[in-house]
Amino acid sequence: MNAPRTRVQRRPVHGVLLLDKPLGLSSNQALQKAKWLLRAEKAGHTGTLDPLATGVLPLCFGAATKFSQQHLDADKTYETTVRLGLKTSTGDAEGDVISVREVSCSAGMVVEVLDRFMGPISQVPPMHSALKKDGKALYEYAREGETVEREARNVVIHDLDLLDMQLQADAPFLRLRVRCSKGTYIRTLGEDIAEALGCGGHLSALRRVVTGPFEEAQCVSLVQLEAMDEVQRLAALQPVHVLLPGYTEVQLDKDSTDRFLNGVRRRGPWVDCDQVAVYGEHPRALLGTAVVHGGELIPGRLLSPMEIQQILESSPATEPLLAEQV
Repeated sequence: MNAPRTRVQRRPVHGVLLLDKPLGLSSNQALQKAKWLLRAEKAGHTGTLDPLATGVLPLCFGAATKFSQQHLDADKTYETTVRLGLKTSTGDAEGDVISVREVSCSAGMVVEVLDRFMGPISQVPPMHSALKKDGKALYEYAREGETVEREARNVVIHDLDLLDMQLQADAPFLRLRVRCSKGTYIRTLGEDIAEALGCGGHLSALRRVVTGPFEEAQCVSLVQLEAMDEVQRLAALQPVHVLLPGYTEVQLDKDSTDRFLNGVRRRGPWVDCDQVAVYGEHPRALLGTAVVHGGELIPGRLLSPMEIQQILESSPATEPLLAEQV
């Protein structure tokens, strides 16, 4: 007989958890585990990592979910290993081997081929991806043994560094560090590089080490999160505004704050800007995002007064200020 499941008492949690996603879990599985540990009411992520990939996965809780979209456009950096000579059905180690070829390329050829993949390139999305066609994920077609036509996408490879290589061993490989634009499929990049070398190949390992302003050194693992008590878990969260790096800051007084949160435009001596983070004062608190056009501050994504109050109450730095107001 199964033991009864313990019901988790959810609570409002606001912030960003920089998770080092483990091997074997989908991004959603990792998110649900972290959400359960934090007892959070609302959660989401800023783009997915495949189950066979590890590394930086920013998870958004509460008010932070309103700004997760802003992070999707961020550049990413990966470290990956391309196993040469073996092509698989999925382009990674999970698939069946569908082609075996001799690896006869030289170190000089590897350097020359890598140079070809620098800068703007075109990629055809892999069939084993979450990209949708006619409302259905490509991997669903692939599982049914069906291949559908996909449009090539333009991406940018900013840096492509060769960290290590072994061309003569029983399991020849390249280890690469890739800094790229959003939408880049590292699996496809690895396959295309291996094809250009004349031997084919697949990804045997993939780790995201940087996404936007976030680096792997800032991350916590699920094992570390499990070992923490509740106070430590909440302390591991980054504040909501970390999702808005590079945004121009505008601070409003009490009267303008109330009007802004009601969606009312404000006029002021502001320079036109499409990315503005708006703060209230006494105590300082993030109100939301906006754009400035023609001296008008136009509200974008806004936090609710309740969310703002909950964030302030959970921040030790603001407790004296709140006490003074009582």
